[in-house]
This record gives sequence, C-alpha cells and structure tokens, in this order.
Amino acid sequence: MPDPTGPMSPQDPPSPQSPKSPRNTYRLQVRESFDLHEAAGRLTYLRDLGVDWVYLSPLLEAEPGSDHGYDVVRHDRIDPARGGREGFDVFVTEARRLGLGVLVDIVPNHVGIATPSTNAWWWDLLDRGQESRYAEAFDVDWAFGEGRVRVPVVGDGDEGSIERSGDEVRYHDHRFPAGDGYELVSWRAADDRLNWRRFFAVNTLAGIRVEEPWVFDESHVEIARWFAEGLVDGLRVDHPDGLRAPEAYLRDLAGLTGGAYVLVEKILEPGEDLPTSWATAGTTGYDVLGLVDRLLTDPAAEHALPGSDVDYVEMVHDTKRAAADGILSSEVRRVVRELPTLEVTDDVLVDAVAELVACFPVYRSYAPDGLAFLDTALADAQRRRPDLAAAFDAVVPALRDPGQPAAARFEQTSGAVMAKGVEDCAFYRYNRLTSLNEVGGDPGHFSVDVDEFHGAMARRQSDWPTSMTTLSTHDTKRGEDVRARITVLSEVPQQWTEALTRLQAVAPVPSEAFASLLWQAVLGAWEPGDADLRPRLHAYAEKAMREAGDHTTWTAPDEGFESAVHAAVDAAFDDAGARAVLDGLLDTVVAPGWSNALAAKLLALTMPGVPDVYQGSELWEQSLVDPDNRRTVDFDLRAALLADASLDHPARAKLLVTATGLRLRRDRPELFTTYAGVGADGDSAAHVVAFDRGGAIAVATRLPLGLAARGGWGDTTLRLPPGAWRDVLTDWPTDGALAGLLTTYPVALLVKED
Repeated sequence: MPDPTGPMSPQDPPSPQSPKSPRNTYRLQVRESFDLHEAAGRLTYLRDLGVDWVYLSPLLEAEPGSDHGYDVVRHDRIDPARGGREGFDVFVTEARRLGLGVLVDIVPNHVGIATPSTNAWWWDLLDRGQESRYAEAFDVDWAFGEGRVRVPVVGDGDEGSIERSGDEVRYHDHRFPAGDGYELVSWRAADDRLNWRRFFAVNTLAGIRVEEPWVFDESHVEIARWFAEGLVDGLRVDHPDGLRAPEAYLRDLAGLTGGAYVLVEKILEPGEDLPTSWATAGTTGYDVLGLVDRLLTDPAAEHALPGSDVDYVEMVHDTKRAAADGILSSEVRRVVRELPTLEVTDDVLVDAVAELVACFPVYRSYAPDGLAFLDTALADAQRRRPDLAAAFDAVVPALRDPGQPAAARFEQTSGAVMAKGVEDCAFYRYNRLTSLNEVGGDPGHFSVDVDEFHGAMARRQSDWPTSMTTLSTHDTKRGEDVRARITVLSEVPQQWTEALTRLQAVAPVPSEAFASLLWQAVLGAWEPGDADLRPRLHAYAEKAMREAGDHTTWTAPDEGFESAVHAAVDAAFDDAGARAVLDGLLDTVVAPGWSNALAAKLLALTMPGVPDVYQGSELWEQSLVDPDNRRTVDFDLRAALLADASLDHPARAKLLVTATGLRLRRDRPELFTTYAGVGADGDSAAHVVAFDRGGAIAVATRLPLGLAARGGWGDTTLRLPPGAWRDVLTDWPTDGALAGLLTTYPVALLVKED
C-alpha cells in the first residue's frame, strides 16, 4: 500500500509566481531562538508536507527579548534578533526556489513601549510632548493629561525612587527622557486616569493612529518594500478592531499591496458576518474553529455536565461590566469626554457608557453599518438599568452618529471590553465544557448538528471561499487536540461528574468551578513521558486562576487559594488517589479523543477556505494557553517521520491526514471548488459527517463513544455520487459502506478514480 506521507517523487518545483490566494498555509513563530535562517532551513520539509504558502509571525523589530513580535518598536526594518533583512532575503530566496508563497503577520494598531529608549517615536513623544513630531501618531488626550503623557509605573508609596540623571529620569530599571512631555504616575492610574489609548489594558502597548496618512506611510515603509520587491504575497492583519476605521485602513492597505491577499484577525460572534465592504479575503478562522468543535460535541450533554446551571449570559455581562468599571475605565471615560456637552453629570454618563459596552453583543460595530448591535445593547441596558434612562437618551444619539468623535471611540472601546471581560476572564470562569471556551465562540452555544454545519459551509463557499480555516493558533486557549479530548466528556457526563467529585475529595480546590476547569486542562494536556508537563500545568493554573479573577488576581494574589490549586496540580502526578481517578478518565477519553482530533483535522483541511496548519500540529497538539502554545517544535522528528514510513510514532495517523490533505489541496485545487453535503443511510448515520468539495469527499466520524455503544457502523452507507471512489489515506476503493471504509482510520478522503 503506498504511503502518502512518504517522500515526494522528484519533480520540477512549481512556478515561483504564486497564485493570488494560497491553497493552504503553515504558520511559523519566528523569534530569536527560531529565526529566519532556521525557518529557511525547514522549508524543504514544509514543501514535502504539502504546504503552499508559509505564514510568518510578525517580523518588524520588536521589544528586546520579545517572543511573539506583537510589540513592534521600529517599522523601518526587520528585527535583527529574528534574522534581519539578510535572514529574510535568505528565507524568501529559498521559498521562491521551492515554489512557496509568503504570508506575513503585521501589527497596525499598536507599538511596544515597555523599553521607551528602543522606540524612537514614543521616546520623542515623552520628551517633547505636544511639540513632538509624533504627537499626532499616538492617541493622546492632551487636555485630560494637562499637556503630558501619563506613564503608570510608580509603585505605591515609591515616588522617592524617581531620580533625574542628566537628560533622563530613572525609576528603578526604567529610563525616560526628562523633557516637558513626561509624567510618571501610580500604576493604579492606568485604570481610570490614563490619557492615551492602549492595546486592551496592556500598559506596554500604545495605540497608534494609522488613519493619519503620514502615520500609515511611515508605519508601513518596510511592508511597502516587501511588495515593491516581490518578497511577500499576502498579509495577516492583527486586531483590526482596535483601529478607528478598519474599512478605510484595509482600503489603504490594498493600495499599498496592489490588492494582495489579506486576512484580518477579526473575531466574529455566532451569527455575525464579516463586513463585505472590507478589502479582505476573510478572517483568520476562529469562526470555523468553533463550528468544528461544536459539530463533534454531543448535544445530549448540554444540561447534564457540571456547570450547566450557570447563566453564561449573565456571567458575561458581569465580567464585561467589571472590565469597563476597572482596568478599562480609562477608555470608558475617554468616550464620555468626547461626547457633546450634555445636561447629565459625568459620573452618570460613565455609568451609562459602561453599561452599554457591557451589554454590547459583539466586539464592535462600524457605523453606519452594524448599528442594530447598538440597538440590541440599548434594549438590554434599559432593561437592566431603568434608572439610567435619561443618560441613555442623551448618549445614544451621539454613539449612532458616525460624525461624532465619541462614536468611533465607543467602537474601539467595546472591542477591548469584550476581549478583557470574555476572552481573558469569563473563559476562565465558565467550566461546563472548556473545549468550547475559545476565541470567536460562545460557550453558551453548545453544539451544531450536521445539517447546520452543511448550511454554514455552503454559505462560506459562496461568500468567503478564500477565508482561512484553522484549529490552533498562537492565541487559542487550548490546542486543537486538547479540545478534541475534552469534547469526549460530552459523551460521558455522568462519569465526568463522578470523577470531578472524587478529585475534589482527594485533591480539593477551594472553588468547585475552577476545579472543573483545571482538571479538564490536566486531562486534555496529559501525555505520559512529557517531562515538561508538570511546570506547564502549574504555569497554566497560575494564569487561569488569576485571569478568572474571582478568587485571586495578578495584582492581589491570594496565597491560600493559589497554594491549594498548585497542590491539586501536584496531586495529578504524586497522589495515588488522584492518579487513579485521572487514569480512569484517560482510559475513557484518549482513544475517542484521537478520533475527534483526526476528524477535526480532516474537516479543517478540506472544508471551504484556505486551511492553515499551526506549527507542529501535524502531530498531536496538546498545548495550553500562551506562551505554552509557542513552545519549540521538533521539526527534525517531523521531517524524519515524513520521510520514513517505517518509523513508529503515536501521532503518525495525524501526520498522514495532514500531509494527504495539504498535498491534495495544493496539487489538485480543481477538486475543491464547490460544496455539497453527502448523506448517509443506516442506524449510525448520525455519527458521520461527509461533504463533496467538487471531486474530493471528506468523511469523518463524530461522537465515537456513542458509535461504539451502537455496535459500530453496521450497514450504514454513504450516498456517494456516481463513479468509482478511492480513499487516498489507505488507497482502498469504497462503495460507501462505512464499516469497511473507516476500519483503519476514523476518517477518509475520497477521490474519484479515472
């Protein structure tokens, strides 16, 4: 039987002229420990894997030691720590030799300011204040700051540590210019007295105003060079919701790139559509990630799992309101300052705006489009706070008017409140089934059936055929295979409930809600023999409980609570009772978890859109939230497994599915031009999802434990289109009988024989 993961047969490399859009992509995290030279050395492996375009994390010069690159400090050169211009030239030359396209992540919304001396724009702003050439580049409210930029770094009662040394001001290890634009203030001032826009609530990332033409030009000077010299084929735009006018920005970007392939990291809530007026091929794929996970979730468990009695809608309102009143109050108050003069006191207006952003149902609107979302928020806010009726009447007309400064400011703020209140808080509190706690998804939305999935994919094929599909990113809360394993709990809610009770007895966590979230993470990430697992789980536990913020926080840790949580993590390794419970769960969920993982991977690789493989996820991807999901990838192992089919590895099946799917998408694009669901007949028909992409048919198992309880596939058969079909994973012909087709793997990829 031929091995589709074996080495490619000799052939001429494809033309270096890349198509307008990729057929698939592979994401690499470029950093000092894996720079552009190292990345260039891995391109032959990626070509052999079946990759069409290589998708790179941000390359512009970032803060010293930055592991992610989203804290850019210079826009005019590639980061020397990431290989610099010379390294990029080497990378592009090798990519072109192999016929690979290049897609690069860019960061237009903000810059890094943790080390002011490395960012010439910020340093000049702090030095010269309103007289700085860059005063217009940063989003500063000068009147509120009395002509200065407030920098929130001073510890409580530590003002005496501020010293002047020559033309600099120093505070411990921090250095700042001693000019007229500078004011060091308490770190607590960031919550409600800051006078400049940040990225969310991150005090070391300052927003810039790319809506100003010269700011756009100077912050895109290196990006413009890439396209002028033909080095880059497409871009991924980070966080467009932070921009004042995303549609105008994307229009400007299209002019700079000549209409190149551009994706946006736009998070869509369920039922929300990407604006069709934007100059983009689509999103980075969180929307379909959530659909795949819910397709594999058993709807019968929706009200049977621990945590099902928690009102998620109310939780989200409360966590968003807490963010609006707390770490993002500075942004809410900025909205109020930009309102026209109103006959309502400022405190009441702040209360009203905070309530509106807490009730806002999506990340943001784009007036005049999307104002229905403001109407929805207003109705909810009026129901919750009838005492603010007069304030709402005063505020909302200004928020509905695109000509009012407060309208755009409100839009930028609503997205930040959603991110901090939901992604970085509610997702760590809500614990019913944490595989659903993912960016772009609503954990209160439990599952989708096959018909719903087909409907969504048909619309995607029609409206956004080159939008990205993905399962894992550098931002996912849990890697794709962690989620696939946790999803199995939806098929055994009673066993999970009993196991959680036993775990609380032998390794108690002071919060039952957090215990559920923690043990799901342990279960999903568990991999025997992983020497790094214990410290990884401790790091995850610390981040998760502090982000949840209901028992301990980053700024005020509760030592007793945190000690109990860390003791529970250690118990997973050291306590016989905890290990017995955990081992019992693993015996139940591991095999069906791998089935779910292969199903999810095949679906993501073959559904409408451009599939992306996150670095390393061609084998099992059991990472947790960042920075765990940016761990070093063993590319030597992956290359060896791809080249030698005789090498044994527990994730070889996933490598097979990934390589086969990528190669077919790249080499036979004519098989992926349409979409039609493929039905099945028989007692187990509900356990299969299949679709025809125009000559390639994907077949995947869903709810594998329920399938086993039924006794397997029996006589269940796919309704295949006419013709002779062969599974390219096994190289076996099939008549559609699932008992034969899915004997070796829980998935199949069919191609019509000539």
